Amino acid sequence: MVLGCACLLAVVALTQSRRWRQSVGFDRGNVPQWQLPSDFPADCFTFARIKYSSRTGRRSQVWDTDYPDSDLNLSYRLHQLTSLTVHPDGQVIKLTDKELADHPFVFMSGVGGLALSEDEVHALRRYLLNGGFLWADDFWGEAEWANFYGEIKRVFPEREPVELELDHPIFHNVFTLKEKPQVPNVFHALRYRDTGITWERPDATVPHYRGIFDDKQRLMVLIDQNTDLGDGWEEETTDAYYFAEFSEKKAYPLGINIVFYMLTH
Repeated sequence: MVLGCACLLAVVALTQSRRWRQSVGFDRGNVPQWQLPSDFPADCFTFARIKYSSRTGRRSQVWDTDYPDSDLNLSYRLHQLTSLTVHPDGQVIKLTDKELADHPFVFMSGVGGLALSEDEVHALRRYLLNGGFLWADDFWGEAEWANFYGEIKRVFPEREPVELELDHPIFHNVFTLKEKPQVPNVFHALRYRDTGITWERPDATVPHYRGIFDDKQRLMVLIDQNTDLGDGWEEETTDAYYFAEFSEKKAYPLGINIVFYMLTH
């Protein structure tokens, strides 16, 4: 579950906003490719997304929310802006795949309708207790929180998610965030531009960042509710305002902070 030493020195000093600006020819549908080192091709960070099932009443493939552009764009930004060795393609895996143990980091999106099988519950628990890290993103409101809470409590009935305060390292270890970011989908952001409304529904006005820790206080699970960081990565070229206000200021800085925190803890 541990990447090489080079990965632990991943993030270098960055200048501020202009370093984020897009290169000529870069767009969401044409993410640049790069080569991995030939001597240690497996010694890299891979953005691994979990393919999961959802409850009746939601799309059957909510696991692929914002996919693949969000995964590719964050991977590219990590490659572009840090010294981390990053796989250019990412990977989609299931919790029951044997390859799960090869990935110290996994990501789940749109988890408000998550429905884990018993095998997935046991596999996820084993993975996390053995050093893995799960990041759950993009679900809104109390009903979706209640469903996700019920599913994660099946994994850890003895552990309670706790709210992460703004002084937690994920909010300042590389980029300093002055508030817990709330990122709406791009269409909502444009509709309510200049109103201050960044929440997508009335019961989701406050973004929550919660964590589940192991017995040694290692963060195993990061849960962000009432925000959609993945859309901030996916839609970075859709609109200049959205890029400047949400991708550049919130989604990418926090994404890099979280990856760096995971690799160094």
